[in-house]
Amino acid sequence: MERVLSAGPWQGSGLTGWRGHLTALAIVAATILLLFHRDATGMMAIWWNASTYGHCLFIPLLIAWLVQQRLPGLRQLEPVAWAPGLLWLGLGALAWMTGAAAGVAVVRHGALVVMLQGAVIALLGQAVARALLFPLFYAFFMVPFGEEIVAPLQLVTAHISMVLLGIAGVPAHMQGIFITTPNGYFEVAEACSGAKFVIAMTAYGLLVCNLCFTALPRRISFMVGALALSVLANGVRAFATIWVAELTTIDAAAGFDHVVYGWVFFAIIMTLVMAIAWPFFDRRPGDPWFDPHRLQPRPPAASGTGRVAGIGLALIAAAPLWIAASAAAGDPLPGAPSMPDLKGWTRSDEPALAPWRPRFDGADYLGMARYRNAAGQVVDLAIATYDRQDEGRELVGFGQGAAGAGSGWTWSQSAPAPDHGRGEQITGPGQVIRHVVSFYVVGGDDPTGSAHLVKLETMKARLLGTDQRAAAILVSAEERAGRSSDAAIAAFLQDLGNVKDLADRSLGTR
Repeated sequence: MERVLSAGPWQGSGLTGWRGHLTALAIVAATILLLFHRDATGMMAIWWNASTYGHCLFIPLLIAWLVQQRLPGLRQLEPVAWAPGLLWLGLGALAWMTGAAAGVAVVRHGALVVMLQGAVIALLGQAVARALLFPLFYAFFMVPFGEEIVAPLQLVTAHISMVLLGIAGVPAHMQGIFITTPNGYFEVAEACSGAKFVIAMTAYGLLVCNLCFTALPRRISFMVGALALSVLANGVRAFATIWVAELTTIDAAAGFDHVVYGWVFFAIIMTLVMAIAWPFFDRRPGDPWFDPHRLQPRPPAASGTGRVAGIGLALIAAAPLWIAASAAAGDPLPGAPSMPDLKGWTRSDEPALAPWRPRFDGADYLGMARYRNAAGQVVDLAIATYDRQDEGRELVGFGQGAAGAGSGWTWSQSAPAPDHGRGEQITGPGQVIRHVVSFYVVGGDDPTGSAHLVKLETMKARLLGTDQRAAAILVSAEERAGRSSDAAIAAFLQDLGNVKDLADRSLGTR
């Protein structure tokens, strides 16, 4: 006999029936969204303001539709509180705590989704969770992720464009993500990397795999083909823009790119992908999504829903309380960092080819000085210090560092650097090229150029309540005719000595 989504009575400390379990779930989910409202609203702001993640606006609607598709089978299941589901909820709370400690928004956003998933699993039970496995998994696409693939895709797009320009007989020179042709100078910017199409195609492709395929090999083949076609097509689009500029004007190419990129490109690729895959669909309309009797072969025993919900609420409240307690601990900075006096180097007022200032939002201090030696080498030194890191004041993050957002400078490619530093080439106004070597120090740890290590060290300091003071030291030089920026930076670093000593003095850790 088919069970319906009926109201169940309160029995002891537990809630039974769909109404009781959904009520408990609503209370826990509302508490999660209330406690972590900054992350929830932050995610939605990214959906609305960043075109790369505009597709995320549709994910909640798609999840609701996917659940609606499974209602006939769900009506044959009985929800039951399942205590092991609290492990997933607790893992989400722990992940949020580590993300908050490290200052990594994507981890906090993902942890928020995991906590909501854990609430569903714990309060509706194993059988219902298995029935909703794909909708629960698909909720991860509400998280704005994928920034890490932007830079690699910029380079891939530039290389594809160069190959096609060579085939078309257009002479071109590539330096990092910049391409020079007889008729112009082009940048494969972040918006042109194709990242937003790859991310959106991943979400779309997995949805198609669930709706249209049952065989795993066909699903894998479809995803590989869809993603490969997205990357290749974006390279063709970039090439076409440059080619139009060669045949007409830069303005005409910009108009062409705006129309193709904004309105036509993704629709054409989706249509092409579906047209190719259509003959291989193996799921028939109306096929059941799961077998209710296999998922729940016998009626479940009564459970303590209220107790499970209470434990879940305690788990999710513990994470922000711990972070709040650790944030109260910290050591003060000694003041503004002093620029070092180096033998063989003097302070210089020589103007730069293009103004440069690194971006470190929320830094307590940011000092800069220009040095020149007897050989005519000119180097800029920048030191940023924080007494502690928090949301909006982080040592490393999107839009931070040598080529900060809105600075007029753009990351071009990697550059030589010592083992414990990060080297990058950036391009500024007037096509000025500058090389920068960055060192990051958290507490008393050794310098590193790895953003991932900085996040790990920051997380460790905040979770354990150790020294949270942090510094960034940037050594930079412009590329000029007859003056190698790399040679100037290497000479300065050799005379500077141990970067850790400068960092320790700036932070007051010694």
